[in-house]
This record gives sequence, structure tokens and C-alpha cells, in this order.
Amino acid sequence: MESNGMIQSFENKSILVTGSTGFLSKLFVEKLLRVQPNVKQLYLLFRPADASSPTQRLHKDVTGKEVFRLLRKKHGLGFDSFISEKVTPVFGDVSLENLGIKDSEVEKKMHKEIDIVANFAATTNFEERYDVALAVNTTGPKHVMELAKKRAKLYGWLITYAFTKGMGEITIDHLKGNLPVVIVRPTIVTSTYSEPFPGWTEGFKSLDPMVISLGIGMLPCFLGDNESFFNIIPGDMVVNAIIAAMVNHSNNNIFSGDKDRYVYHISISTHKEQTSIIKLLSFAYDYFRENPWRNGDSSEIVKPVFFPTMTSFREHIHTNFVVPKKVS
Repeated sequence: MESNGMIQSFENKSILVTGSTGFLSKLFVEKLLRVQPNVKQLYLLFRPADASSPTQRLHKDVTGKEVFRLLRKKHGLGFDSFISEKVTPVFGDVSLENLGIKDSEVEKKMHKEIDIVANFAATTNFEERYDVALAVNTTGPKHVMELAKKRAKLYGWLITYAFTKGMGEITIDHLKGNLPVVIVRPTIVTSTYSEPFPGWTEGFKSLDPMVISLGIGMLPCFLGDNESFFNIIPGDMVVNAIIAAMVNHSNNNIFSGDKDRYVYHISISTHKEQTSIIKLLSFAYDYFRENPWRNGDSSEIVKPVFFPTMTSFREHIHTNFVVPKKVS
């Protein structure tokens, strides 16, 4: 995605990035700094987690990660000074008013300079407590929109996530006024395809719990059609689509006063390119049989039994767990 027009669109632009320690946000930051070193400034929002300074958090949780190795190689000994010049780490929290930014001087500077807001802040835990999920996925976009409206320049870009994220999008609709907004909805995001190098991933997300559960012998059965497909999309392709959407939106609509909401769905479009559930779990089973997760013992790793309907699943639970418990 090395379009000169797209790259030039970010020249001399200042961008606020929330959720800075996330998988996609790191890919996004690395991509921009690599293809457009003339970006004016990236403001990266971090939640204060310990006694570390913002700069220490930036190095520890973002630029010190393996995904930045090509950029580090490109700049050599000048890498740290390049990052210091182009990236401003800021402590804050999207769940709080004014994004929880306590440094008034930094906040004033952000209001004055920011051209684009990229909201990656999210909790993607499917079983998250509702108060936590609402604070980040629903109230968070509200606070991001409020900050965006304080800026002197009207650009806007946002990405959100499931039930609380749906409410977050509704909140955006209510609050956006004449602020142009883009929402990007990727499918199941996984490791990189090619940029900055193949196979980079981080964290414990989307398909990871399923694969790891099989690897430790905790996935004896699975409720679902084994021939159905996972619509998996590599993280670098998602970032490319995000950048393209931002550029297209700003070029086409920023001066037109268009108040419509733009939604981009990022996915694999054909079954040929998608991965079936049974194929994915078969790959995982073969891998863990050859490379056991625990103490070199592969005996606990079993192929999951698939139950295509709730009725068949309930019968399995009743026969194998309920009845034996009653007998005992």
C-alpha cells in the first residue's frame, strides 16, 4: 500500500492515537513512521499503570517492541532521536473526561495542533465486566469525540468494537454534529501478512484463547459447524485499510460539509481465502502434538468433538457430566 498520494496526505499532520499499547495501534504507528517520516507529530495516549514516565512507557510498550525492528534498522543510532522528535507520549484514559489528561500545557498543544484522531482504545475481552467494557468501548468514544470538537481543525477518525462498541457508535452519531467521522470494522484480526515483516503478533486476543485451550488440553469439544469459516484478516492489511479510509475521507469530504457516517468493513471476501474451523483446529492439533505446550507431554492434547446444534451439545453435557454426577 505504498501509494504516494496516501503517504503525502500525512505529511506535516499531527495525529492523536488512543489505545497506544494495542496490537493494531502499534502496527499503525510503525507504518506511519516508516512510510511517512515527515508526519509532524504523533500523540500517543497511555493509561498510567505504574511509576514509569510517559517516555519510559513509550519505549517499554511500543517502540521497544520487535515490530519496530525495521524502523530501528533504518534509522540506526538515530532511532531514539527520531522517535523523540516525532512521538509525544501522553498519560490519559479514554474512560475519563478530557481523556484524563492532567498536563494542561500538553492538552492545549493537542487542541491546537491535532489534525486527525485515531481511536484504537478498546477492551476486546468477550467476558469483560460490563462497567469496564462500557467505560472504554462506549463512554470512551464519547470522550474522544468531545476532545475532537475542541480542536481547531475538523478531521475525525474512529474505530470501535461488539455490544458496547455498537453503543459507542450510536453515541458518536448523537455527538458528531458537523464533525466528519469514519468507522472501520475489521473481522478477526490476526498476525501480520507482510509488514513490517510476516507473522508478528502480540497479546491474547480473538482466536488465541481457542488455539491455546486446545494446546493445554482444555478444548475437548466445540459448539459449531466444523465446516463454517473464520473470516480472518492480517493486522497489517487492516492498518492499510485504515490509512486508506482516513485519506479518502479527508480528501473527499473534509471541505464538503458532508455529515454522513462512513463505515468500512474490512474482511476476506471469498470462501477460498477463508479458514474453516476444523482446518484451523486441525493445524493447531498437529502443531501441539509435535510441540507440546506442557513438559513435552502431548497425551493431554485431543481433537475436539464438534456439536453442530445446541441439542447435540446439551445431550453431550447431560450424558457425560450430569448423569455421572448424579450416579456418584
